[in-house]
Amino acid sequence: MDCNDLDYVVVVPTLNEVKAIGKVIDEILSVGVSKDRVIVVDGGSTDGTRDVVVSKGVKLVDQVGKGKVGAIATVAKLVDNVSYVVFLDGDYTYPAKYIPKLVEVACRNGYDLVIGARRILEPGSQSILYRVGNWALTKVFNVLFGTKLSDVLSGMYAIRSDVLKELDFESRGFGVESEIVAHTVSQGYRVAEIPIEYRKRLDVKSKKLRVRHGIQILIDMVRLAWRYNPTFFIFFLGSLLLVIGLPLGAWVAYHYFFTGVKYYLKGLVAIVLTLAGFQSLLLAILALYMKRMEIRILRELRKRK
Repeated sequence: MDCNDLDYVVVVPTLNEVKAIGKVIDEILSVGVSKDRVIVVDGGSTDGTRDVVVSKGVKLVDQVGKGKVGAIATVAKLVDNVSYVVFLDGDYTYPAKYIPKLVEVACRNGYDLVIGARRILEPGSQSILYRVGNWALTKVFNVLFGTKLSDVLSGMYAIRSDVLKELDFESRGFGVESEIVAHTVSQGYRVAEIPIEYRKRLDVKSKKLRVRHGIQILIDMVRLAWRYNPTFFIFFLGSLLLVIGLPLGAWVAYHYFFTGVKYYLKGLVAIVLTLAGFQSLLLAILALYMKRMEIRILRELRKRK
């Protein structure tokens, strides 16, 4: 594949971003992306966003469904005859200068998904709560899917169009990024990250992420783990018995050795819970290794096609 002539499109999901969308489009065009490669997917803006998009001469598409997941699902049905789709938000937080780099890294290294990991943060771009929440959710994702990513929820990434079309888009709202990554890694596709900058919103009032969205993303991650690796998920839940068994066993042991009080029934329960939890933990680890073996087999099969 000639990476210099790679065919790709840049997609900007947006909703009421009249103060930022014009600058976002101008910045995209300034890095060498032609107007016919830019698609703005609008979720029903009422603040003049649509007028700005039309004035810039790029393609405007009405999304089907609600939320960001609806915008990306809409695009998945439209992108034909292109190799990659690059996504970035319409709030001017993601610098468009990284678009060529995302595509180049994906093409030259054969990656199916390249994520722009937000490493360089403009002061005031993310609150402490946002940073902690993003870090925690990424750690949960890494545990559930056996990955080592640093920013699974980044809104800027390049993905192969055929991989994008495989998704069922079962997540809700802002959990769509985690669904995209979950599908990609679970099906044996290759994922990479590159460091990018992250800026403050031009319109602070247009901020859409709240704590409840973080909770919903966490719920979506759990549902995705159940779908893509149910064996690991079941045994992982079983391993949580250790959280009850170990403290209970320590409490029984303390009273047995230091106070002379013997709790035989509670001790038996602690032993059963600990053994069941430990066995489940071992099986969960085994399930992860089996999943990795499955991924390697899938990759080899794709190479032979």
